[in-house]
Amino acid sequence: MTAKHDLAPPGAAPGPTAGRPPRRSSRRSRALGTAGARLAFLGPGLGYLFVLLLVPLALVLSYTVFRRGRFGGVVYEATSENFTRLFDPLYFHIVLGSIKIAALTTLVALLLGYPTAYAIARLPRKWKTIALVAVVLPFWTNFLIRVYAWVIMLSGPGLVNEALTGIGIIDKPLELLYNQGTIVTGLLYSYLPLMILPLYAAIERLDPQLGEASANLGARPARTFLSVTLPLTMPGILTGCVFVFVPSLGNFVIPEILGGGRSIMVGNLIRDQFLKARDYPFGSALALAVIAVLIVLLFLQAWASRVYGGTEGRRG
Repeated sequence: MTAKHDLAPPGAAPGPTAGRPPRRSSRRSRALGTAGARLAFLGPGLGYLFVLLLVPLALVLSYTVFRRGRFGGVVYEATSENFTRLFDPLYFHIVLGSIKIAALTTLVALLLGYPTAYAIARLPRKWKTIALVAVVLPFWTNFLIRVYAWVIMLSGPGLVNEALTGIGIIDKPLELLYNQGTIVTGLLYSYLPLMILPLYAAIERLDPQLGEASANLGARPARTFLSVTLPLTMPGILTGCVFVFVPSLGNFVIPEILGGGRSIMVGNLIRDQFLKARDYPFGSALALAVIAVLIVLLFLQAWASRVYGGTEGRRG
């Protein structure tokens, strides 16, 4: 005999507990399937970062607390000498000089990149694509070929000296290579697109009605730029500055080729410690110092972006 509570009239809704176990099981299966799919997609990228970034970085960090062997390499005896050597006047001067060159490159890139990005953002749509392709076109050529092209152009019998001599501006070739100005020029040429692209993205997102409202309120174009356009594009400015400063600080190819080895930057110093002096612990300490500077910059950039992003959101 069937119990009374088991009987239900035809078409009646199921009880509150009916069907719960299957639904829980179904949700759990979907969750496991989603997690497995995410892991399958994230696995290759995370594995790549772990093997080729985190493991070498951990190895470099571990070397900083050991000392150099008599004939190079690493002797696994704890010491703090590698960190105290960072404040040696010779190395400290090289690090400060590298920061100065990278900062100068970033400043010039900003002064050139902002008007360029602003002009591109104001072009008709079909011309924007052409202008952006022209900006990234140098990246389609090998980096070393682009650097050596500057050597050919700026050398004594190079294109620049021949042009200046031909039009009578100079009587004898100028020494345009192997100085800090040439290094800044090479870095600027290599990384200027990294400034233009985030600036263009920030300017492109601006609401044109903001400029019109400012003009309707009587603001001149310069006041509109300083009060409206510049603050709202500050996240793009900060991103572009980080994108240019970081690779400029660690670059060692351009100072070696265009600077002729006369101006040593921190990238050259780190390379020499590993490949010439075979002082892995001190080279690792130098690399750690550069990484620390870059991490501070990234935190400052994130903080400033949050501040200006919040300002932008309140204004919107």
